[in-house]
Amino acid sequence: MKLITFSCREHRSIGKVVGNQVVDLPASDDSLPRTMRELLSGGAAMMRRARDVSADVGVVYPLADVRLEAPVPNPSKFLAIGMNYAKHAAEARQLGVQVPDSQVWFNKQVSCVNGPFDAVHMPRVSDNLDYEAELCVVIGKRCRHVPVAEARSVIAGYMVCNDVSVRDWQKRSATMTLGKSFNTTGPTGPWIVTDDEVADPHNLNLRMLVNGQVRQAVNTSEMVYNIYHQIAYLSTVMTLEPGDLLATGTPSGVGVAMTPPSWLKVGDVMRVEIDGIGYIQNTVIPEPDELPFAA
Repeated sequence: MKLITFSCREHRSIGKVVGNQVVDLPASDDSLPRTMRELLSGGAAMMRRARDVSADVGVVYPLADVRLEAPVPNPSKFLAIGMNYAKHAAEARQLGVQVPDSQVWFNKQVSCVNGPFDAVHMPRVSDNLDYEAELCVVIGKRCRHVPVAEARSVIAGYMVCNDVSVRDWQKRSATMTLGKSFNTTGPTGPWIVTDDEVADPHNLNLRMLVNGQVRQAVNTSEMVYNIYHQIAYLSTVMTLEPGDLLATGTPSGVGVAMTPPSWLKVGDVMRVEIDGIGYIQNTVIPEPDELPFAA
């Protein structure tokens, strides 16, 4: 299935994409929940009910008429692994970054989550805006201490992700969290492709295009630590919950590593494509005027 969170005609719901149609799942079957995290938390039985909803009898909208939102708009965790492709790690070393002999994880605060086709804000405080194309894993089961051999069983599915980064703010904290967590810098989508529809998540072609020019291209087989080792490693430390997001690493070709650095500018269009999953596309706009503080 291709699972989505969407809005249409002042109505917000979750659904599945069937061809060029969207099936509104809770409107079609009132036993189904209205949020993605609730759907994923329902486990295999809930997913079977969602799969059984037919476009022939369900409440259906044309795909062209809906607004696709972040499939999981409110994850409890948004975690990302750094330097998980060898050539990108080499880029980092050339920039003076020490690459340890272990997995490097950081948080993207969940307030950064953004839709697959929504604008990304150029921060008022920085022009060091950069892109990172990634495959995102969506956790489907509450789990802890997951063996590598069982890790696939806890995956709900896969999305496209852009780990947009504010590089000067990234340097301000050893955890990298600040530069990874500006509002709008976590576009994901366009949908969750469920695990049963992906033959091998470690054999997917991934690309980043900026204004139509390919900047990054890699096959996920080139990960240093594959997805199952990532899940085993993280679940040693913490309980993973349905709807948690794991960004699995970006390849070489990031703007900061170019000479001179090639920062994103207002008006630039980022498009991340993953074969068999889909694409997301986000345009950089000035950060909107908002009150900095409201009592």
